[in-house]
Amino acid sequence: MFLGAASVTVGLVVVGFMLVRRRFDRLLSFFAWFAILYGERLWLKSSMLRLMEPPSHFRLQFDMALSCLVAVPAFLFFQETGLGGRAGRVIAYTVCLVEMALIAAVFIGVPISLIGDMNSGLVIAASLPLLVLAFRQREAGRDVVVFRVGLLIFVGFVLWGNTRNLLRHSAPEEGYGFALFLCCLGYVAAKRALDRDQQLASLHQELEVAKRIQLSILPTGFPASEHFTVAARYVPMTAVAGDFYEFLSPVGPRTGLFVADVSGHGVPAALIASMVKMAINSQRQHAPRPERLMTGVNEALCGNTQGQFVTAAYVYLDAERGEFCYAAAGHPPMLLLRQGQVSAIEENGLLMGVFSSAAYIATQRALVPGDRLLLYTDGVIEAANGGEEEFGQERLGKLLAASAGMTVKELADRILSTVQDWAPTQMDDLTVVVCDCH
Repeated sequence: MFLGAASVTVGLVVVGFMLVRRRFDRLLSFFAWFAILYGERLWLKSSMLRLMEPPSHFRLQFDMALSCLVAVPAFLFFQETGLGGRAGRVIAYTVCLVEMALIAAVFIGVPISLIGDMNSGLVIAASLPLLVLAFRQREAGRDVVVFRVGLLIFVGFVLWGNTRNLLRHSAPEEGYGFALFLCCLGYVAAKRALDRDQQLASLHQELEVAKRIQLSILPTGFPASEHFTVAARYVPMTAVAGDFYEFLSPVGPRTGLFVADVSGHGVPAALIASMVKMAINSQRQHAPRPERLMTGVNEALCGNTQGQFVTAAYVYLDAERGEFCYAAAGHPPMLLLRQGQVSAIEENGLLMGVFSSAAYIATQRALVPGDRLLLYTDGVIEAANGGEEEFGQERLGKLLAASAGMTVKELADRILSTVQDWAPTQMDDLTVVVCDCH
């Protein structure tokens, strides 16, 4: 009864450990399940409990069902350690299926003695090959050595106990073998869980470094200019993201504003965004010609994006000549606020990184003092609320139309806050670039 209480306690402590970590762990969950069930089994087999509650037919059925069930998490735990490889998984899943069939047989009237013999034979037949597989692994870390020692001790007790059960002799010694194995399993499970936590912490640290590197490739701000005032806002969905923006030739009466959105999220999208940065740097001589710049960036990306694609929009502003030139690649249209009226400027070509032969064209429009331009990524207009309704370009246009009294920074902040209020759960990266022409 003491060993049963200790086993159940260890299982409950492991469950509490997982709850404190707020993270589900299959290895620990199987370990906890095994420890609790085995402890219950030891309780039911104790002589003191049998004196307090004489055996009944239902009690015998329950005892046998529990004896069959306890093998399920034990073998699942073993296959989760990976020591048995593919063969270990096959054996573990086969044992689980047979044990569930035996449990069903218990309650449909199959003789208890027959099921007990089948269960003992199954455990013996499955334990021996798993023991061999565990010792054939070349991996020899400390946790593996501890696990092998504990497994060897416990399997020895299990084989001894189940053999005596087949011979109709009691075998109370198995509980002591389990106690030793429990200590070994606890060490292995805890060490692997802590190793995973360390790996996760290392990954978070690497992502923070990647985030700082990615932020370093974005412009720190648009320089003071008598011709333009520009504000940009960038909110990634994860630590690193696939949105990107760049200012080309930001000094003087001419400038270029570029916004791109890489498909997907996370590290792969961030790596491709850095490729977009390098591609733009190689095409800066074509800044006055958006169609040529877009073509050059696309040619640089094709064959290097691993199946992902890029949408982009680029506008070149010339305050001296009073005009702007705009081209895009599968990107949401640029919005223009002029004298209280909002219009969409759209001149879209094919997505970047897909077809190396894709050609892009640009549209040229007049640039009037007081014009306000808005570039953005699709995460802004595709943000959906709880009812799956998207924020949409129309709402964005209304925000822009009502922004006459705001600075570009205030408008950029207002757009992001409004979108985040609309969709509290961010499902995509958000980027906004606002430009006033003086």
